Order: sequence, then structure tokens, then C-alpha cells
Amino acid sequence: MEKSITLGEKYGPAMKIESQAEADRYFEECVQHGMTFGKSRKEAEATTRENLGYWAGYYDDETQMRVERLFRCAHPFFGAI
Repeated sequence: MEKSITLGEKYGPAMKIESQAEADRYFEECVQHGMTFGKSRKEAEATTRENLGYWAGYYDDETQMRVERLFRCAHPFFGAI
């Protein structure tokens, strides 16, 4: 993942993921990217989950539920669907 990437480029692909194995791999890639900005692993994981939950809020209910399940996240303001 390039250091300079838009939120859509970073989190958009996650909205299409359907398997746990692929979600786990992609989550790790996002966390590693977050750590390049000086965040600890814990901070990068929390930010990634928050952003995935937020981004999923722009999609249909089915996508949002799948993303919440695969990435163990929820919308940071509205909670889980």
C-alpha cells in the first residue's frame, strides 16, 4: 500500500471482501500502513477498525453487516447495524 493513498483507495477494497482469510490479510496490510505514520500497533488497529466501520456506513446494509463481521468493527458514531 502506498504511503500517499486516499481513504477510498484504502478502505474501498475491503467492502468487497467476503472471506475471513482475505479480511485478515487486508486488515494486517491496513494496520501496517497506519504504523508507517508513527502509530503504535494498538493505535493503528483501533484507527483501522474505526475507519472500516465508518466507510461501511456508506454502503448497503448487507455490505455493512459483512464488513462489521469480518473486520470486527462498527460505525464510530452509530454503532453496529
